[in-house]
Amino acid sequence: MKRRDFLKYTAPAAILPSFINGFAVKAFGGSPLLAALEATATDNDHVLVMIQLNGGNDGLNMVIPLDQYDKYQAARTNIAIPTGNVLKLTGQTKTGLHPAMTGLRDMYDDGHVSIIHSVGYPSPNFSHFRATDIWLSGSDANTVLETGWGGRYLDTEYPGYPDAYPNAEMPDPLAIQIGSIVSPSFVGNGGNMGMAVTSATDFYDLIEGREQDVPNTRAGKELKYIRLIQKQTNRFADAIKAAASKVTNQRTYPANNYLGEQLKIVARLVGGGLKTRLYMVSIGGFDTHASQVNSGDTTTGSHAQLLKNISDAVRTFTEDLRDMKKSQRVVGMTFSEFGRRIKSNGSMGTDHGASAPMIIFGDYVNQQVLGNTPTMPDAASAIDNIPMQYDFRSVYASLLEQWFCVKPADLNTIMLNNYQSLPLINGLACSVVTGVPGVNDDDVLVTNYPNPFTRKTVVSYKSRGGHTMLQVFDTMGRLMATLTDRVHVAGNYTVDFETDLPAGVYYIRLQNGAVQQVRTMLKVR
Repeated sequence: MKRRDFLKYTAPAAILPSFINGFAVKAFGGSPLLAALEATATDNDHVLVMIQLNGGNDGLNMVIPLDQYDKYQAARTNIAIPTGNVLKLTGQTKTGLHPAMTGLRDMYDDGHVSIIHSVGYPSPNFSHFRATDIWLSGSDANTVLETGWGGRYLDTEYPGYPDAYPNAEMPDPLAIQIGSIVSPSFVGNGGNMGMAVTSATDFYDLIEGREQDVPNTRAGKELKYIRLIQKQTNRFADAIKAAASKVTNQRTYPANNYLGEQLKIVARLVGGGLKTRLYMVSIGGFDTHASQVNSGDTTTGSHAQLLKNISDAVRTFTEDLRDMKKSQRVVGMTFSEFGRRIKSNGSMGTDHGASAPMIIFGDYVNQQVLGNTPTMPDAASAIDNIPMQYDFRSVYASLLEQWFCVKPADLNTIMLNNYQSLPLINGLACSVVTGVPGVNDDDVLVTNYPNPFTRKTVVSYKSRGGHTMLQVFDTMGRLMATLTDRVHVAGNYTVDFETDLPAGVYYIRLQNGAVQQVRTMLKVR
């Protein structure tokens, strides 16, 4: 989305004339994403809480590669977390968490966290604004979309919106965002489906039912539409206040924790019975180009405090919901617009990078570390990035299918492509059978010969049948070639890769259903 269009579509976000715990609350009655979820989840009361980490989170210092610790430490000698301080995870020997994340470590050990390695997309963009737009719209790197990734579904399921909303079946807002950032995820073909109460006059006219006549012109029709949205906004405000009033006793959330304050509101509204499907909260400060850690103790510093805030807030939020017997309604996820480079810089920080881990949490979430610890070179350069293992849109598609029970046949329409299904949610949530076929460490699913090669190499790969994709990336994460992208029958295959690319390290990525594997190739002169 272009910057001017972002402002155009997000400016009329609905600001409710009420505050909860000191926060203004925005309600999106016709959010594209939430309308899609509501249409396909009428038989459940599931909720998704999205936690946006603004600025680009350093995934390597959050989820630490113990089995490649020597390469990790060599690449970031001035910010690496000492191996003895890394939090171990039950059943895991290759991966640990930053020492500040004890709350999420405990949740993992209790069986309610999935960690997904190296989530990104081909040819990543390193601009904060554009990268955020890609994540929230679900677009390719070279495509600008005017809608959110749920908006494409809204156009077919709710063609008559906003007429007749709210109603008895859905009296509550479909999406609520805490804070001031309006997400392009909530943009449909007609713009953001909420409006702001911009003045005291507008507000009192609204609650007293006063309306001025409008001219029979295009502008008059638009004004009439705006007034309809305003009426809905006021009704949604009443629903939010009613839900909040039902919860009078909550856990004590960590002090001086902005994310915790936001999640406390979410817990209160979920606990009060609000039917809202999606909540968006955020925490900033992740653009850690300098002073990411404290000199002399890399386990402390600005990044450590951010990770502690996330971990403590999520743990308290989950316990709060459990006290209210509402935790089974909720799944949460963390995401950031990009990760950071493998190699640290001279300012004790990290620069804009590509892939990074995501964390999914909730009672129905499968306990697992999905994927392999990131592939890293023996001597990382300043431009080396973590190669992508999973497309972020696979995470979205999997949550839509396994948590909101969207039919698989609808997912291609919603996501504009066929993305692999990942086993994120227990099959009990939607009666969907999930699971990744076992892949042992010694299983080689993709390789090439010769390696190193000068101009041509033969790539051999193994497919278990079904959709199979073979891609080649450079160390910046840019997609260099797609060698296959089709349905295979089970068997062994080969494909020639002939290229004039410059000499250097490249990654070949195999995706076969839920299984993926990344290998390193070396091209020489």
